[in-house]
Amino acid sequence: MSKEIIHTESAPAAVGPYSQAVSASSSRFVFLSGQIGLEPGTGELVSENFEGQVRQSFANMQAVIEAAGGTLENVVKLTLFLTNLSKFASANAIMAEIIPQPYPARSTVGVASLPKGAQFEVEAVLAL
Repeated sequence: MSKEIIHTESAPAAVGPYSQAVSASSSRFVFLSGQIGLEPGTGELVSENFEGQVRQSFANMQAVIEAAGGTLENVVKLTLFLTNLSKFASANAIMAEIIPQPYPARSTVGVASLPKGAQFEVEAVLAL
């Protein structure tokens, strides 16, 4: 897969670990369902702690990516869902630790609630 980062000075720069847009020459796209911070063995939230849920959500996403035959480098688009947008900076910092550069495109959405009382959810699009 060839991943090209698209950037223009005519639009605002990214305010976190993401790119304005990503172009991918690919024969196969994989669309991942959202992942929340559930412990795979129990199906229960890993923690009431926001940061713990973010890390588990990304770990769950990575497991699905690997099951699809990909790696984190194959992510071209992420969507983050937060029940409290005041925790945006914390989610950004964790994402920057986990997702390799060049960063994929990303949207972040504030939502009223998520399944099982989760505080964070992540979904992804892969180009393999």
